[in-house]
Amino acid sequence: MLASILAFVAGGVNSAGYMAFQYFSANMTGNVSMASELVSISRLDMALGFLSVVVMFILGAFLASLLIDIGKRQRRNNIYALTLAVEAGLLLLVGFTVAVSTRPPNGILMVGILSLTMGIQNAASTRISGSRVRTTHVSGIATDIGVGFAMLLGSNTGGERPATLRRLKLHLVTIAAFALGGVLGVLGYENLGGGTFCALAAPLAALSMRYLR
Repeated sequence: MLASILAFVAGGVNSAGYMAFQYFSANMTGNVSMASELVSISRLDMALGFLSVVVMFILGAFLASLLIDIGKRQRRNNIYALTLAVEAGLLLLVGFTVAVSTRPPNGILMVGILSLTMGIQNAASTRISGSRVRTTHVSGIATDIGVGFAMLLGSNTGGERPATLRRLKLHLVTIAAFALGGVLGVLGYENLGGGTFCALAAPLAALSMRYLR
């Protein structure tokens, strides 16, 4: 359930952010590749924009991990819920800013905040699942799916097969939820504009409130 919800939100944020600002907030591979291409043609200003998105993603992962470590030391059982509540709050901030602004907001700033939320989410899901789930890392998930199918067809013993099937199910559900979120993120932005980011914050807020109680 957690993998599905977080991957759905990540896919929606990624696609809606691209529709709004022409930057991907969860695709760090693509952002680094674009920055490298722009550097090669001496478009340093645009390259810095893509690199700043990557830096914000790293910052989000750093802050989430730091918050989780502090919470664990203080024996806060709801620290993961608090982390996801922070992500929901940042998405609401972007959504309200885009919705109420009379002029288009600074795209790099908005995508930077979205990338910060994706870094927070990826770090939180990684820590929660013991590194089994990274909800914004589709390349890694696709790799795990390929490896899992190979293990099923190869020399995998009968005792290991159930665990391999469980991992495959988890990865398939995660990538499907990310794709579904991407489709609905585009449709949502076409119809709701900035309200899409507020809508994507709702499942995170609901999940957080359940465990904060």
